[in-house]
Amino acid sequence: MQSQNQNVEQNTQIVITLTEKAAEELKKLAKQHNIEDVVLRVQAIPGGCSGISYSMGFDEVREGDTVIEQHGIKIVVDQNSVPFINGAEIDYVVTPFGEGFKINNPNAMTFGGGCSSCGGGSCGI
Repeated sequence: MQSQNQNVEQNTQIVITLTEKAAEELKKLAKQHNIEDVVLRVQAIPGGCSGISYSMGFDEVREGDTVIEQHGIKIVVDQNSVPFINGAEIDYVVTPFGEGFKINNPNAMTFGGGCSSCGGGSCGI
């Protein structure tokens, strides 16, 4: 019998970067929801002002995932999302209008027409 994680790719190159602030906030959220093994799934979905939009949430590692571990958090990305997310950064920002996670993707403008609300490929989540 095959292990479900046998086809999980442990990535040696950085596909996505997680800032320390984002990691701290994810750990707080995980604790609030009694999640011990923090696995953050990040997906790119066609659409949005930069040609892609993002989905993030706690999940588990699945077959075919690329797994990156940073600051004690596993980030998993499915193979279809890797080309769209490669080089992006997940941050946690606080502004006068609110706070939340933000994905800064320097490649986002190459995937679509873009719009001023994304500000050079940075779309909030």
